[in-house]
Amino acid sequence: MNIFKIIQDIEKVDGDVYERLSSRRSAMSSFGSFGKKVAVAAVPLAMGSMFKKAYGQSTGGVLDVLNFALTLEYLESEFYSQGLAASGLNLGDNKNFFMEVSKNETAHVKFLEDTIKALKGTPVAKPTFDFSAGGAFADWNSNPQTFMAISQAFEDTGVRAYKGQAGNLVSNSDVLTAALQIHAVEARHASIIRRIRGLNGWITGDERGAGMPAPTQAVYDGEAETMQAGVDITAVSKVSAANATEAFDEPLSKDAVLAIATLFIKA
Repeated sequence: MNIFKIIQDIEKVDGDVYERLSSRRSAMSSFGSFGKKVAVAAVPLAMGSMFKKAYGQSTGGVLDVLNFALTLEYLESEFYSQGLAASGLNLGDNKNFFMEVSKNETAHVKFLEDTIKALKGTPVAKPTFDFSAGGAFADWNSNPQTFMAISQAFEDTGVRAYKGQAGNLVSNSDVLTAALQIHAVEARHASIIRRIRGLNGWITGDERGAGMPAPTQAVYDGEAETMQAGVDITAVSKVSAANATEAFDEPLSKDAVLAIATLFIKA
């Protein structure tokens, strides 16, 4: 989950979000290149200040969205943290890669917690997770193949969750650029994990790939789409349906993401 998905969700309950933030255009512009101009540690405070000025004291809806995002980040962060700490999980030469991914997820959690606090809110408590999904993945922290299969499912979910953002961010080119920069990195993570598992770096149809447990199919449902912008790709080009679906990733709805996440939330 990312701050640009959060902004889109806010826009759904407040269609004037961009007008409210128009007086902060320079702040948003700076945020687009914050890596050069702003210390990362200061970003949550800056975001909190921006939202306060835009919404006054009405931050309840914003906090709800942020805490929803935080719950999902807890899921991913805890998955890598627990898995990498398990004595029976031998990832071999791939361990360093997953350690870097784990650091990224930890940074996401920290960012969201600090942003919520900057808005004078209380971060939602971390749920208790069951990464075996009630026994469906009983060897998730001892079998590297199972661990990597779940990792692939989580990362592919994240990539699909980014989809549909561009159209909602075109009013601010700086935010759109930053969102695409983050999205590109997330997509590379997903592609690397798929390659590690001996798969193509892209998704064909709605296939979850060899070695993926059946419960992960929900991550890939809806990917077998050949219509793009009202055009059937197979009808206007010499590509197969499989090739057409490989060329495009489809969006995953918020409800679908929640349904996937709740499979691993125990309490």
